[in-house]
Amino acid sequence: MQLGKVRRPNGRVGVVLVESGHVFDLDMTRKPGVHTLADVLHAPDPLRLARELIDAGSTSEPAGRQVYLAPVDKQEVWAAGVTYKRSKVAREEESKGAAQFYDKVYTAPRPELFLKATPARVVHPGEPVKVRADSTWSVPEPELALVVSPDLRIVGYTVGNDMSARDIEGENPLYLPQAKIYKQSCSIGPLVTLAAKMPPLAGVEIKLTIKRGGTTAFEGSTTLEQLSRTPESLVEWLGKENAFPDGALLLTGTGIVPPDEFTLKPGDAVSISITGIGTLSNPVV
Repeated sequence: MQLGKVRRPNGRVGVVLVESGHVFDLDMTRKPGVHTLADVLHAPDPLRLARELIDAGSTSEPAGRQVYLAPVDKQEVWAAGVTYKRSKVAREEESKGAAQFYDKVYTAPRPELFLKATPARVVHPGEPVKVRADSTWSVPEPELALVVSPDLRIVGYTVGNDMSARDIEGENPLYLPQAKIYKQSCSIGPLVTLAAKMPPLAGVEIKLTIKRGGTTAFEGSTTLEQLSRTPESLVEWLGKENAFPDGALLLTGTGIVPPDEFTLKPGDAVSISITGIGTLSNPVV
């Protein structure tokens, strides 16, 4: 069972439940204090609340015909880095004189965490992500995204694309904000799989496909078994000396890195699929 946001033909944004290939509208007027997707996700029992909110007066629609929006309301999007060995190696290779720090953070108790995007900066599924004009080496980073409640519970999972300018960070690790945080550098979606409905995480596969001119320019995959930290530990560190009254989304790092000679180009199409969630697709500009 999944929850999400859709844009209707009349422009209205609806909150929906997706189950068995069908979409059911949620009537957000039926419960006091429940107005947004986040209100449902952050409830003590999101599944039960969502079922109670199904609009009995509407008919279900096929899930594949919807225009999905990023399942974000007021939540900040944060990200963790160097959580897969493949990412550690790639960051060491791209770095000039600072490789030791990536090895240290990979093995340290404290993870690398940084703010990736505010809600207004999140790109919807199907809309363009961007490579920086001042970068000559940019890649997508396919990541499992944790949906975190204000009381730091992992209430669901979705797909994230953490666009990254590898040459900018490789020149100097202090340039990470510029390499990671810029216009159209983060996409989320299309749906949130509730935590209770997610398959066992160790067997979950993440797959990245990049199309160029209609053919596959790069394809790679990994599993969450390769994630060196648990989602729970990442959330625990995120919450230390911090507060998220609107909740948060936390990208958990990437284990798929294209070869050094590869860089994204305008016109490419990026698709990220995660078992139990679905596929997030975005064109590149």
